Amino acid sequence: MKKVALFTALLFATATFVSAQMSMAQDKSKRPSPPASAECKFSDGKTIKVDYSSPRAKGRKIFGAASDKAVVPFGEVWRTGANEATTFVTGANVMVGGKEVPAGSYTVFTIPKADGWTLAISKKTGEWGTDYPGEGEDVARATMSVAKTAAPVENFTIGFDQAGGKCTLRMEWENTRASVEIEEK
Repeated sequence: MKKVALFTALLFATATFVSAQMSMAQDKSKRPSPPASAECKFSDGKTIKVDYSSPRAKGRKIFGAASDKAVVPFGEVWRTGANEATTFVTGANVMVGGKEVPAGSYTVFTIPKADGWTLAISKKTGEWGTDYPGEGEDVARATMSVAKTAAPVENFTIGFDQAGGKCTLRMEWENTRASVEIEEK
């Protein structure tokens, strides 16, 4: 009888622990790099939506040379956020920096440099953040303009600025803003 009671208590404790762990894993808002999203709507109601995780600078050097121990070294593919890969979903055929991107779901990566970034839109989806599948899987690569932000940006942020029938995708972190124009085709 004691063995059955001990076994039952152990089973209950294990189930409680596993349940608590699963609950914590499912609450993504409590991550150090919580989820965020940005959306732009065209005049016909079709949208572009980007889902990403927003890491924090926390006093670190973000963009720069690998020798400077930058979090995101210049010239290297970056997952563009944290945790799961950043998604780019468009309900319309669009031109991103002059490059055609058909309506659909994609994964976004960037290659930051001091004087310009490259936005890589990959047709392969579902990767965990750092698994860039290679240029052969890119549906498009577009050049992004780079500028300094007016003030330091602690939280990595993706957003859209809308003017007329165009959306400008912008990414900001530390003291850098990278942007590219998107228009419906």
